[in-house]
Amino acid sequence: MAHIHIPSEVPVRYLPRSKNASMMAGVLFLVGLVSFVIRLGQDPDQAWISYVSNWLFFTSIAIGGVLFGVATWIVKSKWNWSMRRVSQSFVAFLPFSFLLALPMLLMLRENYFPWIDMMGVDPVVSQKEAYLNIPFLVTRNLVGMLALFGMATYFVYLAIRPDMGRTEGADEDDPGRASWRVRLTQGWMGQEEEEVSSYKRMTTIAPAFVMIYAIVMSIFSYDWAMSLEPHWFSTMFGPWFFMGAFWGGIACTALWSLYLRNQHTDFKNHIGLQQRHDIGKLAFAFTVFWAYLFFSQYIVIWYGKLPWEQAWIITRSDPASWGPYWLMIVSLCFFIPFVGLIGRKPKMKPKLLATFTAIIVVGLWTERYGMVAPSLWHEGDPIFTIWHPLIGCMFLGLYLGSVRWFLSTFPAMQIWQPMQDPETVEAELPLEAAGY
Repeated sequence: MAHIHIPSEVPVRYLPRSKNASMMAGVLFLVGLVSFVIRLGQDPDQAWISYVSNWLFFTSIAIGGVLFGVATWIVKSKWNWSMRRVSQSFVAFLPFSFLLALPMLLMLRENYFPWIDMMGVDPVVSQKEAYLNIPFLVTRNLVGMLALFGMATYFVYLAIRPDMGRTEGADEDDPGRASWRVRLTQGWMGQEEEEVSSYKRMTTIAPAFVMIYAIVMSIFSYDWAMSLEPHWFSTMFGPWFFMGAFWGGIACTALWSLYLRNQHTDFKNHIGLQQRHDIGKLAFAFTVFWAYLFFSQYIVIWYGKLPWEQAWIITRSDPASWGPYWLMIVSLCFFIPFVGLIGRKPKMKPKLLATFTAIIVVGLWTERYGMVAPSLWHEGDPIFTIWHPLIGCMFLGLYLGSVRWFLSTFPAMQIWQPMQDPETVEAELPLEAAGY
């Protein structure tokens, strides 16, 4: 294992505030909002398809980034110490994600869920009434979001709180940062006590968060994508969805970290070859894992040759409609990043790593649309229009603005570092020093 150097004193550095960046995020949001309203007047069904699939994508990368930070905390990773705060920053989008989900829960009925009209008429769908009903759908989504987003926010709060004791009087301090420091240090117990308390609490809730993540993200995938073809089901659909979100979180962490490197010398020095190489290896590994989950779902359907199992695949492989689109998805999510990241050089060169992780992100964005739109497609409907990315600008503006706000308000590199467990230290000592 390579030696990971963590400085004894991590510099207090923030992403510089930028009015231009804030204005750009605002413009993107307005463009997306206006586009959604216009499209809603033209074709409400297509407008909502774009809205839901964009919500699924941006919620996926936001919570997937937090999960990446949680997972590396559980395994006590050291290599990503300078990128840990980047993954945590994605939590800033989750309040917007919750608010953006409310119109979906309140307004989408027969115009989005085909099983509503089929209930009581179709015997197969009628057997699923205990799960497929609007009151339960709204309840489980609201409770799931509150549980998942709440745990994510609490985990990040615990990670930030000890840093507040080390930022007072820093060179880049300003009234906005000072205001948040006051809010987050209520009941301050002292620097060492805060670090120990946060470490223990984060270590306790992290495994629970992973389990809640898998359950709630599976619910999202079942309700907003899989149930659109009520006769079809797949036990692989949930894992395929939430592991794709995790992969998207890794790719976006890489992109934001590479962006940070250009903002200050300290970022450039500490987000170095080791960090780029390791996150590049993870991006490559999950390229293979995405293909594995995709193929595992496909091969069982192909082998069984059961009509109700084939419907989902047939719709998306038709060369006259969705086939070329899904070939593009497989290329963006597997073929291109697999070939591009298989060597050592692309993982370590910032421009190459940024290129291929950006391709992964775009691939996942097209995939989320491909999960939803074909199930509601009718002969004569467009496969893809400019309205989909335009509506996506609303979500992109909020995502970019919220993450940038977080990294410019709180230290962009975690200042306090987790304590080492006694058994970990003992495992790294020679036998004689360990007392054996």
